[in-house]
Amino acid sequence: MSATRIDRRFAALKAEGRAALVTFLTAGDPDEATSRAILAALPKAGADVIELGMPFTDPMADGPAIQAASLRALSAGQDMRKTLAMVRDFRNRDDATPIVLMGYYNPIYVYGVEKFLADAGAAGIDGLIVVDLPPEEDDELCVPALRAGLNFIRLATPTTDDKRLPAVLANTSGFVYYVSVTGITGAAAPDAARVGEAVARIKRHTGLPVAVGFGVRNAEAAAAIARGADGVVVGSALIDALKATLDADGKATARTVVAVTDLVAQLAAGVRGAGRVAAE
Repeated sequence: MSATRIDRRFAALKAEGRAALVTFLTAGDPDEATSRAILAALPKAGADVIELGMPFTDPMADGPAIQAASLRALSAGQDMRKTLAMVRDFRNRDDATPIVLMGYYNPIYVYGVEKFLADAGAAGIDGLIVVDLPPEEDDELCVPALRAGLNFIRLATPTTDDKRLPAVLANTSGFVYYVSVTGITGAAAPDAARVGEAVARIKRHTGLPVAVGFGVRNAEAAAAIARGADGVVVGSALIDALKATLDADGKATARTVVAVTDLVAQLAAGVRGAGRVAAE
């Protein structure tokens, strides 16, 4: 497949000598209009790559923050059609920032794989992270996605050993997402030294960039991870910042968008001040 926005962004950041800040938010949280406003503001705030969560009723790998975000979005009427429309609208203003849809296979299966891949590509989606499809099911979505020109980004974890890694990496493209802690999202803080060792091990198996997520909550932690990785993924902390601004009825307030973008700006400063990216 030809180079995607994801490939171009990581190559450009490598040339700059720094890691990427990858931000995750759930599409439609807390409502479609506010979510669109946040999405539009993320690149200027410092997001290099955007992961957009596909709301789902049973996000089994996610902690309470992202679970609640999915439920808020679903309660507000978010669905796959609206999520793709958000990205189409974003692309009218920004044709450079990579967008990755992240979540679970069920919403894609219900939408229809062939239709989903066509509509996602037309909307301007660059890649997919589908956490509940293992490599053994690559023919289900991964291979068709690659044929459609979308990166398929696989997760590696602390329990993914050298015997398992080749299968995980076989059809992975764009970047590898290293889950820095065992367990659900937002549950624990990563150990930067161990993360650096894990990234180096993964890089012995692949030339792809490695982005690290789960548990990064502030600029200091982001900087520590950025010194040993090609990207730093932050999700639960952003969703917590969003939630803290909601009113008693769970509705957005005047502070909601700026709370998210302010934290993104702080994280971006940490990542950009880290000084180097992972060794090849």
